[in-house]
Amino acid sequence: MTEQTTETPAQAAPAEATPVPPQTPKPPRRVLRVVARWTAAALVLGGLGAGTALGITSMERTDVPGLATESDGRWDYPRLSLPALPAGSPRPYSDGNVAEIHHADLRRLLLPAPAGAVVDKKLDGGWVSTGRYLSEYAKGGRSDLAQTLKDSAPRHVAARGWTMPDGTSARIYLIRFNSTSIAQSFLDTIIVSGSPVPLVGAPETVLDEGWNGGGKVAGTSSYVYEEAKPYGEAQVRHGYLVAGDTFALVVQSRKGKNGTPGVPFHQTVILQNQLLG
Repeated sequence: MTEQTTETPAQAAPAEATPVPPQTPKPPRRVLRVVARWTAAALVLGGLGAGTALGITSMERTDVPGLATESDGRWDYPRLSLPALPAGSPRPYSDGNVAEIHHADLRRLLLPAPAGAVVDKKLDGGWVSTGRYLSEYAKGGRSDLAQTLKDSAPRHVAARGWTMPDGTSARIYLIRFNSTSIAQSFLDTIIVSGSPVPLVGAPETVLDEGWNGGGKVAGTSSYVYEEAKPYGEAQVRHGYLVAGDTFALVVQSRKGKNGTPGVPFHQTVILQNQLLG
């Protein structure tokens, strides 16, 4: 018999072991949940920020925000837009209007009354006399101011007034002069030496420290005052604006020991200034 031999195949050399990196401990599930929440929040805030920026940059110049937020005391104004102009007439701060003349109907540049307001029938947004405007000032300084106004020869005076449910009374006067320099000169007469001509019910006023010039349009001027404490039965707040050939007086007052709220007053000044700019 032929002896059968069983050959054992040669065994392959063992492969070199691949080093295994050390395992990093997994963070606790609680940490993962916190990170996930913060990541989601960042994405949401980022989206909101981008949307807000887009909304602001894409807004037409003729669209003026109503700043209607009730939570902080602001009034609910309607959405505003600049009035139409006569054909071929430029806006006051455009390149084609170096004299900064307002060609729009002055009455259409008055800020409308906010929601809930009871409109003053005598100040309904139409034309008023210079005498009605001057009646806002104390008699002691009214005569000199009347002469200055007469010498300045204003073209038009328009006004609107209203009362809010909380008792706050508001009035806005717009006066259009024949030039920017006359409008500015009239303002200078009123606030000479930093002490403005006193208004009825406000014998002493001081600069409103809460006013930061917000919403100011380039080329316009704003001066805002409040009646100094202790005030009488009602605190008076008022502000002056000059935008090109147009001068504005904004007045608000409310009876009571808490005075006249500053937030809706500043809001009103800002919006009126934007309409004029």
